[in-house]
Amino acid sequence: MALPSSGLNIVAARDRVAQLGSCEALLLELLDGARRPEAHAVYTSLDAASVLAAVRACDAATSAQRPKHGLALHGLPVSIKDLFDEAGVVTAAGSIIRANDAPAVADAMVVARLKSAGAVITGRTNMTEFAFSGVGINPHHGTPRNPCDAAVHRIPGGSSSGAAVSVALGLAVAGLGSDTGGSLRIPAALCGLVGFKPTQSRVPRDGAFELSRSLDSVGAITNNVADAITFDAVIADEPLHAAPADLSRMRFALPQTVLLDSLEPKVSQAYEAALRRLRDEGATLIEIALAELAEVPKLNTPGGIVGTEAYAVHRAYVDERRADFDPRVAARIDLARNVSAADTIQLHDRRRAWIARVEHALQGFDAFLCPTVPITAPAVQPLIDSTEEFFRINALLLRNPSLVNYLDGCAFSLPCHAAGEMPVGLMVASTRGRDQPLASIALMIEAVLARA
Repeated sequence: MALPSSGLNIVAARDRVAQLGSCEALLLELLDGARRPEAHAVYTSLDAASVLAAVRACDAATSAQRPKHGLALHGLPVSIKDLFDEAGVVTAAGSIIRANDAPAVADAMVVARLKSAGAVITGRTNMTEFAFSGVGINPHHGTPRNPCDAAVHRIPGGSSSGAAVSVALGLAVAGLGSDTGGSLRIPAALCGLVGFKPTQSRVPRDGAFELSRSLDSVGAITNNVADAITFDAVIADEPLHAAPADLSRMRFALPQTVLLDSLEPKVSQAYEAALRRLRDEGATLIEIALAELAEVPKLNTPGGIVGTEAYAVHRAYVDERRADFDPRVAARIDLARNVSAADTIQLHDRRRAWIARVEHALQGFDAFLCPTVPITAPAVQPLIDSTEEFFRINALLLRNPSLVNYLDGCAFSLPCHAAGEMPVGLMVASTRGRDQPLASIALMIEAVLARA
């Protein structure tokens, strides 16, 4: 099994600051790293002068021993996805369409909370245009290179593509992102990182450019679960108080419907190896059908909740500025063009009834487990060349994690691949409001996988 990523985590960052003597010295290293070829297209915007001004303020607070020094992220580098407002900055959301829009007048609530906790915002990270794809390709700003393969340009996953690569390359201790159908967990899985999608209501979305107001969640990509918990406490303004769980007392559901279809052999092998380790630790793993998962494609038509809500946001853009869109994003938005208000109401009614049935079926289980995505990261070029292949891969990547969003649940993606292998994610998920026990479970599963 793979150890947690060796990138820049909170403990390593604090140790490096101690070695260098200042937060500024660490940030200068990271700014230099952001200029390397492998960091191409990670950021859509990086203002070195602003970054240095912010980190110098942190160092000054440390020298003066002011209270800020004790804050959770004091002086530590954090990247933010290009859909979060920053005062004085245009929120482009990975597009060129909004480039001439008015700058934001205030920070998004989560960005304000990060700054209050002492975080230094390193830059705005690249993303799928308007967050509407799980692949991570962006025709306007380029596509960040997945660091798992130095020889082949592979997708990082999306839509929080730059967020993941900023963490994987050690340019940030965490990448703030969003997750509507897996946009944190997909790139975390493909890049060998931890992604945490909280229950939607846990973290405020004020000042985040929306894709789907019913399904968007705000969270982070990090190098380990402890950092995810620390980061979540800041942006949620409520600590989870998680402690490692006793796996011998845990009952995990292994849904057999949909989630295990079309697994790439490397993913299947990594998943089965992870389950063996958990059984060896005394966890009870129970296969269940959970046939309700197969109903979602039918329940979520016509247009789908994401599609109908995205069309409401973008209909003026897609009509007036269509030539400036990523054509694949515009095509997905178009699918909901003729959905009626009555259809939309029924979409939400069916979802609510489905959530109740699935929550009932999962009663008595501490969490359910599955591969985060059924494949490892494919090469970028074939997906640029073929629209058909792009949409096939996009559907595969979104399939498993999007079901958690439809459930309004919470989930972690944890690395579970063998050292030297392509990254594979294990999704550890539960129903809405169970973020705290799930965090405890994720801590212990991560520890078990690291010991293998």
